[in-house]
Amino acid sequence: MREVAERILSEESKSVTAAAQVFLDQVCLLDELGWYQALLDALEAEDYKGLCEALKGWDFQTLESTKLHRVLLDRIEPRFTKMIKPRDLLLHLGDCLRKRECEEIQAIENLKGPIAAAERLTDCLKRSDKQNWFKLLKSALYSCELTDALQLLEPDTESSMSKMEVGDEDEGDTVMTVSFQYTEQSDDDDGMLMSGNPLTPSETPPTSATGANSGVGEVQKGGEKRLREEEERGGGGGGEKSRGGEKKMREYQRELAEPVFQGKNTVICAPTGCGKTVVALAICEQHLKVKGKGAKVVFMATKVDVFNQQYKLFQEHFQEKDPDIRIDGLCGNQGDQLSMKVVMENNDIIVLTPQILVNAMAQGEVPSLSCFSLLILDECHNTTGKHPYNIIMTSYLDAKLSTEQNGQHLPQIVGLTASVGIGSFKNQSEAENNICQLCASLDSRIISTIHTNTDELQSYVHTPDKEFFLVQKRHTDPFIRIIHDIMAKIEGLAKTVYNIESLSSIENRDYGSQKYEQWIVDVQKKCRVLQLKDQEEESRVCRALYNYTEHLRKYNDALIINEDARTKDALEYLSSFIQQVKNAGHDATERQLTAYFDGQQGVLRGLSSGGQKENPKLDMLQYILEEQYRQNDETKSVLFVRTRALADALKSWMEESDSLKFLKPGVLIGRGRKSSQLTGSGMTLNSKKGVLDSFKSFDNQSKILIATSVADEGIDIPQCNLVLMYEYVGNVVKMVQVRGRGRAQGSKCILVSDKKDRIDKEKHNMEKEKIVERAIRNLQDTPTEMLRKMEVFQRGDKVCRDMVKMVPERPRTEGSYQLLCSKCKKHSCYTDDIRVLQDSHHIVLDPTLFSRARTEPHPKPKGFMGLVKTRKLFCHCGLDWGIVASYLTIQNLPVLKIESFVVKNCVTEQQRYYRKWRDVTFSMKTFELTDIADSWNPLLEDQ
Repeated sequence: MREVAERILSEESKSVTAAAQVFLDQVCLLDELGWYQALLDALEAEDYKGLCEALKGWDFQTLESTKLHRVLLDRIEPRFTKMIKPRDLLLHLGDCLRKRECEEIQAIENLKGPIAAAERLTDCLKRSDKQNWFKLLKSALYSCELTDALQLLEPDTESSMSKMEVGDEDEGDTVMTVSFQYTEQSDDDDGMLMSGNPLTPSETPPTSATGANSGVGEVQKGGEKRLREEEERGGGGGGEKSRGGEKKMREYQRELAEPVFQGKNTVICAPTGCGKTVVALAICEQHLKVKGKGAKVVFMATKVDVFNQQYKLFQEHFQEKDPDIRIDGLCGNQGDQLSMKVVMENNDIIVLTPQILVNAMAQGEVPSLSCFSLLILDECHNTTGKHPYNIIMTSYLDAKLSTEQNGQHLPQIVGLTASVGIGSFKNQSEAENNICQLCASLDSRIISTIHTNTDELQSYVHTPDKEFFLVQKRHTDPFIRIIHDIMAKIEGLAKTVYNIESLSSIENRDYGSQKYEQWIVDVQKKCRVLQLKDQEEESRVCRALYNYTEHLRKYNDALIINEDARTKDALEYLSSFIQQVKNAGHDATERQLTAYFDGQQGVLRGLSSGGQKENPKLDMLQYILEEQYRQNDETKSVLFVRTRALADALKSWMEESDSLKFLKPGVLIGRGRKSSQLTGSGMTLNSKKGVLDSFKSFDNQSKILIATSVADEGIDIPQCNLVLMYEYVGNVVKMVQVRGRGRAQGSKCILVSDKKDRIDKEKHNMEKEKIVERAIRNLQDTPTEMLRKMEVFQRGDKVCRDMVKMVPERPRTEGSYQLLCSKCKKHSCYTDDIRVLQDSHHIVLDPTLFSRARTEPHPKPKGFMGLVKTRKLFCHCGLDWGIVASYLTIQNLPVLKIESFVVKNCVTEQQRYYRKWRDVTFSMKTFELTDIADSWNPLLEDQ
């Protein structure tokens, strides 16, 4: 039964009617004696008296008699909810609303404003099983002098309202609902769409043909009479078609969509939280109606997390709107397992991550973008550089500008974004050029923003107040001095092995800085191709330098953590790394390096016991949080930080703080690629969902979310009224998106930093945002000049692309090359033994490779493009070489990643490093099944 209850609650978050249906289906399966009486008792105990009486007498005529009232209220709802004052009306509606519902409506008005509260109020009224709820509503409107709203219910009502009759019926004072769930709106998740523009307020129980005309005599006037005429003609009301996931548009959303409805390529620019996904759904719906069988729509989301949200919304919306519309979605490795051609041919709407479409075009499954009639690009400001969006639009523009287009009809383009303030700019003219470049890339001549319905927008979307807290730096810190001493010793050791200063030109690299991290990366890059006369000496030197720089990197990371969090957190980070090194069977060099740490560990432990008082930034953060939750204990906060390690550190700090542990912090970070990171390999989609669900819950499981940049774009984080930026500053687009996480009325956005230049940069971003707004208005006012600039950009970019294509591709050379481990320079294999499978996977057909490597079970075994990952492949020095996979019936195939190797020419002995297989200059043979000997069964060496 627990599973059934959870399923009902899950359905209720989507649709109360659907949840009620599941509940009734389960009740009908009961066979225990007395279940029906138990149901009646439960209904009466929860004040469902009208429904209870109907079930007892099996007479639903009284309930059916109010159907037209519900239909009328549903029909006028968009205007009605903007005219009423929920807080005032509640004083007069106590007889048809439960106490819980009244409190819920008041809470919504406090958090989100009167319109959202009005929507919830009308939802409650339409579900009431009290026979006289409609007359009580009219009486309340009369008492509150809401004449305009009353006239929507009674068009014939005189302005004096002197003739209005108010009944005194006394039966049925309940509401037909189980519970209401409030979620703040967003622009891309079901959380927004449940309170943003849900049609769920229009849900009505199915009605029988009989009884539809009964019990309504005196209220058949004006609009109700017209509704009855529609009913008799079979037209019905809006309620029955407004169930589940279907979404209605607000007026400002219609304004945004209008240029698209006219068939124009458009960039829709509107604030985070205003419901741009609702606009996209309406655009798709209208496009399918207009184009008919010729319609083929693609909606693209840049991240897998966002893809999952949007795909779910599309399914829910069209399942209710028109189940015959076929929808499918592809993301990540799904593109390897499913044919894009088949998906495209068998669906009307396809939700994708853009790389799926790029791959399908490259593989010929999508011969041309003319296969589609509409492309919608979510977060379209990413259409720059080598982003998949830009690759797709480059193909579009090449076809458009080609003299050999052969009459192909290219799809309509729609971009969605919260800001077009891309690139660097100093003034309005430069900002306009950047916007025109973006519009040129998207071939969109229209920038659609909200001008007419700004009041309605502001009632739903609340811009947080911005505050800045400049904190003093630490005066003295012995921890920093000790770590500096250790780093200086390690650098000294490295210089005894090789002159590391000659490997990088980066200067002024202070310990604990991003510049020092860049220096480490540069040194390691040069080490990979370092050549010495003695090959054994070369291997020893490269491995030693790699170890030295890797330890320096961790100490540098620890200094950064110490700057923003506690010394304790920095020390735990270092201790975890040192323990991993020891567990891996470290060599003489690593034993010497770990000895430096062990020698100071006792002192460092003593220093770390000072607690959070040692860091003024944490004191300020604690003060802000305590004050905010003292003033409003229902506060929901998002704390943005720069790194995963800092997210984990601040979570530990809160959990260990007596005054903050009640916040029950959750952490939201990216999926990650490096499984060796001390902060873990990132979060899976399921773990992210769990954290977000906890944050969204009404039982306050989690009151604060600590997030990295993964949360500033696309992912829905509703119900937030405090956004904290902890040393977290980016460009204008990032500022707009981060600020947009605070969506509740009265929200705050606070930047905490001990760097004045960082606060100045954020203030500068605010000024640049105003420049972008002026630039948009000017471009909208001068469309001819905007079009001229766009054409210049488009043709200029086309000339550059054509020139690149004219350069002949450098042929790949024949000959033998050796792959050396980029860390220890030990031999791995020869390129003669490498075979290329499906133009993607590079397999080594030398079974002796496993004698030079070790394997471990793969933590996430799964298939892709016919291969099934089974194990991880490592060099004996510990460097990750790739995977071991099976293909068809062939087991234990080593698949290498080139970034882990240095390529050595066997003739010239010259060494080169490549990050991607596509960049290599040597040729490799294609994989053939005949290449595999019958005796292929290499022995794998485990760790």
